[in-house]
Amino acid sequence: MPLRSDDPGSVGGYKVVDRLGTGGMGVVYRARSRSGREVAVKVVHAQYAQDPVFRSRFRQEIEAVRKVSGAFTAAVVDADPDAERPWMATQYVPGRSLAQRIRDHGPLRHTELRPLALGLVEALREIHRAGVVHRDLKPANVLMADDGPRVIDFGISRAADNLSLTETGQMIGTPPFMSPEQLTDARTAGPASDVFSLGTLLVYALTGRGPFDADSPYLTAYQVMNDEPVLDGVDPRLGSVLTRCLAKTAADRPGLDELAREFEAVLPQPEPGALPRVPRREEVAAAATEIHLESGADPAPTPHPARRRLRPLWAVTGTVGVLVLGLTAYLLGPGQARTGDAATPAPSPTSRWTPPPSGWKPWQTTLFATAAAGARRSLPAKDGDNGGAPSCQGHGDDVYCGGAGVLPVRLDGRTGRTVWRAGIAPATTVRDRYYAGILGVRDGTVLVQQTVFSGEPVVDPIDLVALDADTGERLWTRRVGSTDIDSAVIGDLVLTAAPDGRTLTARSLRTGAERWSLPLPVGHHCVFTSAGAGTYAHCRPVTRDAKAANTESRVLVVDRADGSARTVKVPLGSVLLGVKQGDLVLVREDTEHTDGAPGSDPVYDTTLLVDLETGTRVTTKPGRNGRGRAALAGGVLVYTRSGGQVTAVSPHTGELLWRTRTSLERPGEPAYDAATSTLYLVSDTGRVAALDRVKGTLLWETLPRTTPTWSVQGTPWASPRAGALVVAVADGTVFSLDPAHPDREPAASG
Repeated sequence: MPLRSDDPGSVGGYKVVDRLGTGGMGVVYRARSRSGREVAVKVVHAQYAQDPVFRSRFRQEIEAVRKVSGAFTAAVVDADPDAERPWMATQYVPGRSLAQRIRDHGPLRHTELRPLALGLVEALREIHRAGVVHRDLKPANVLMADDGPRVIDFGISRAADNLSLTETGQMIGTPPFMSPEQLTDARTAGPASDVFSLGTLLVYALTGRGPFDADSPYLTAYQVMNDEPVLDGVDPRLGSVLTRCLAKTAADRPGLDELAREFEAVLPQPEPGALPRVPRREEVAAAATEIHLESGADPAPTPHPARRRLRPLWAVTGTVGVLVLGLTAYLLGPGQARTGDAATPAPSPTSRWTPPPSGWKPWQTTLFATAAAGARRSLPAKDGDNGGAPSCQGHGDDVYCGGAGVLPVRLDGRTGRTVWRAGIAPATTVRDRYYAGILGVRDGTVLVQQTVFSGEPVVDPIDLVALDADTGERLWTRRVGSTDIDSAVIGDLVLTAAPDGRTLTARSLRTGAERWSLPLPVGHHCVFTSAGAGTYAHCRPVTRDAKAANTESRVLVVDRADGSARTVKVPLGSVLLGVKQGDLVLVREDTEHTDGAPGSDPVYDTTLLVDLETGTRVTTKPGRNGRGRAALAGGVLVYTRSGGQVTAVSPHTGELLWRTRTSLERPGEPAYDAATSTLYLVSDTGRVAALDRVKGTLLWETLPRTTPTWSVQGTPWASPRAGALVVAVADGTVFSLDPAHPDREPAASG
């Protein structure tokens, strides 16, 4: 992390290079000695530096930690407890933390656990021999160095013993990884407390969840002290060892020497030459969800029989009330799912998917690469430009893509190979001035919306180009207006507005011949969509006069056969998401609480259902759940946030159905597969997550396929195709995977 203006230039003669992180007790910097040796320098926060008792204990701790010289710890190099702000320099260990490793690549295999478990036992043995108790052993404090794990941050945590909960409102430790004695009386936490934390850490490393995870830190603390650990997904032999580590009474836990022998006996040796896999987070416990508790009522029973049922909040208040001050600063992820309206059981991960067709294999390609032999090259690049987010549509077994700087292309859905690439752009066009969006594929025809940008401050024209889906040959072309005008493929028709926005014209997709026309509201911008057999034009006022005269938008319900239409009025500022059970489903943005900055999440404060027959309106309030990109998927409202959180809300009641956290960055709109009741989400980097639509269970996640491309605009896209899932992301990468086996390596395609 870059340095801040108030960061020191040097500490104790070590030149500060950058920040490594900030914790509750201090700031950690990467620094260099005069000889060039790199160290990690921890500088205590100013408020603790003024406490003489803290300084005294910190000085004693430094002396103890100097004795720790194990191969699995970061040794102390230098320290000054008498400085204006006490500091300690330790060996700098390059590498990510275990927390980052699991976040980026998913849980470890059992075969990957042996070196971690034995290395941590060795590290704790050296720490305890020095008379030190770590008391904050967690994934963030374990560095995954090339030669084995290293434990860090075991000095300051011990030195903070004197800072009692009642004095500071803080606790030493992190609730999911704390022992029962840490939660009741931290002064009694000895070496056995670290054994308990080691057990929770290893469960987390294997499953991605802690053995006592709950929907809040208070309930996590209660379960640490009272409940049996949940070890779903852990090998039974290893589970019996970890159960002893997680005993409530410190005296019942094994010592480190005994633990080392047991780990050697039950943990398999790493596979020689094993390659990292694409991890899957299978359903070994309930989804990483959050319960919405109201008025102290019981939460709904957990849908997964292996998980414990949570107590109501009032039932645990007496037990964990002393923890309130220390725990309120923590935000925890895993919890329980709420079933909400739908109680349909979700299929198991192994049975829900049908196999892809014969001849299919996982594949990956890029739209900016040279096409296969016999096909045209894509457009020439300019000034290092590498295109933009693809525009793709699936049809049959194949995928048709275009996008920024990409000529329309047909990809074989079984192999990813290029079948054809249509050279429809003018001869002098360069990549950064060209866009070809795929509007739809139907009746053997691909409709492309083509724009060549002039670079001048004018509105550039749009051409509709129809291509033969089999050969890529041009069928017809028509200039329909400017970049301010929307077009859409609905059924076998092409719908487009006239350049002045006053007329909607429907044409045959195959021939371009006009079928009918329909007047549009003057001064409105209309967006066309379909849901089931219905066709709709959502028209919003765009001129000042129109906005002043109207407080409502209009939805035209269009008959595709003859172009007749009737009007349904909806509130101004609403967004049409689709139709459910004969009702239009719209959401209205809360502009007062929406941050307009790029990449921020919108906030929707109202859900509106409008009866298509009577015009009757029903309004519901999603409350705090209506934050993120909104979509109607499988009959429920789904909000996806840029940080990866996914929330499902009933459009009819506004009730929270479930909330799940994923690792996805800036996910696109969910793709819903009704056949398997699965929601698919894709991030800018090609990380894919599969969730059960009914319960919100996170079925699996994959690794990223590409690096973040912040300069490229666009939304990732996913589409279930004949048993496979096809994905396109911002840098032009397109790939296909088997949802039943998402970890299989793809073959490169051209």
